[in-house]
Amino acid sequence: MISYEVSEQVATVTLDRPDAMNSLTVEMKTGLLEALTDAASDAGVRAVLLTGSGRAFCAGQDLQEHAANLEAGRGLAGTVRLHYNPVVELLTTMDKPVVAAVNGVAAGAGASLAFACDLRVASDRAKFAMAFAGIGLAPDSGASWTLQRLVGPGRAAEMLLLGEVVDAARALELGLVNRVVPGDELGKAARELAVRLAQGPTAAFAATRRALRHAATHSLSESLELEAVLQDECAATEDHLAATRAFLAKQQPTFQGR
Repeated sequence: MISYEVSEQVATVTLDRPDAMNSLTVEMKTGLLEALTDAASDAGVRAVLLTGSGRAFCAGQDLQEHAANLEAGRGLAGTVRLHYNPVVELLTTMDKPVVAAVNGVAAGAGASLAFACDLRVASDRAKFAMAFAGIGLAPDSGASWTLQRLVGPGRAAEMLLLGEVVDAARALELGLVNRVVPGDELGKAARELAVRLAQGPTAAFAATRRALRHAATHSLSESLELEAVLQDECAATEDHLAATRAFLAKQQPTFQGR
């Protein structure tokens, strides 16, 4: 149900349950966390690509499994803390850039997974729906944090409260996605972007991700101080020295990620 492969230093993690629009069962969520953990810890992986199979990126929580838990009196069965939170934490904190290739519907927690990635490339057939309120739930999987940083508090409130479907063109306009491409070009476009990142200064990318996370919840003075710390760390890398030499020699740098 989770496909994992590494090529050209990119780990491609595919939600692979197309008959159910890649909706998330416990098995799916456990497998996703394992795959992302493998990608985060593998020194041979320098970027991650997250996508879905079939006509959906991810329709969110599997509602049949959820309904069974409700009928049995188990409520959410702890899945937010046990599964969703660790996945989103890993997507946002691993020292590697993450690209989401949104091939179709991304709803509820499925949309939240895409929002937790650094960059989103969407098919022109992609659609986003914050479906939580429609079944009487609050947002999870980081949507309350990521969504308003992507589109602003007003738009985030509108999407979360009304649950209206946002198509690919509108998603690009709002800033939910970085690029929209024809559906048959999505795989190629998203992979090219992920490979480009994998070939880049991944130590600097990790520092950039850390700086962005920190600045979102800290003052300017605190953010300036962390920038100074991170610049010192990056300045000591082999990549920085080699890239500086290449620039002065009017050559293209080759980054090793260290």
